[in-house]
Amino acid sequence: MLTQREFGRQIIHMLMGFVIVALIHFNIFNSRILFLCIIIGILLSFICKHTRIPIVSHFLDWFERDSATFPGKGMIFFFIGTLLVVQLFPKDIALASVMVLAMGDSWSHIIGARIGKMKNIFNGNSKKLFEGTVAGTLMGTFGALLFVPLPEAFLGASIAMIAEVAEIHLNKNELDDNIVVPLVAGTVMLIVTRFI
Repeated sequence: MLTQREFGRQIIHMLMGFVIVALIHFNIFNSRILFLCIIIGILLSFICKHTRIPIVSHFLDWFERDSATFPGKGMIFFFIGTLLVVQLFPKDIALASVMVLAMGDSWSHIIGARIGKMKNIFNGNSKKLFEGTVAGTLMGTFGALLFVPLPEAFLGASIAMIAEVAEIHLNKNELDDNIVVPLVAGTVMLIVTRFI
């Protein structure tokens, strides 16, 4: 079931992706600014864990998942994922990867929770339903098409959405989607660009 809070969280996730992509595209944001945003986010998270900050704490109360292990986790990992793809890939692939994260990840949650009924064929134990993965692939492809051709956009989005459902672990800890999705999308797009 899609709560109003979760729907709002996914809309913020999408809007944040659009804004970051636009800022990077027009050379307003670069790697240093993204890194600075991460540091500020970590500092604010630490402070919010011990005391309330006007506006910031209210925003987190409304949009942060109850399961988050620290305040602002989703946003901090979003910036980390974005910084990694900006550093690792050519600009067009990096921006396409962030669009897969912004569009694909958000719509997979929205559609999966709203109309999803089928267990996911890529991971039967996952709470993420198959309809959500399909929606995430399509919307991630549309977002990526702004920067890369269709084969790269579709393959990057589809494999990133499968990786999201597969739940990749490192040292028994599940890697955050906001890191997995753009890295997988960018890697696939780069391989398609170079070798296919």
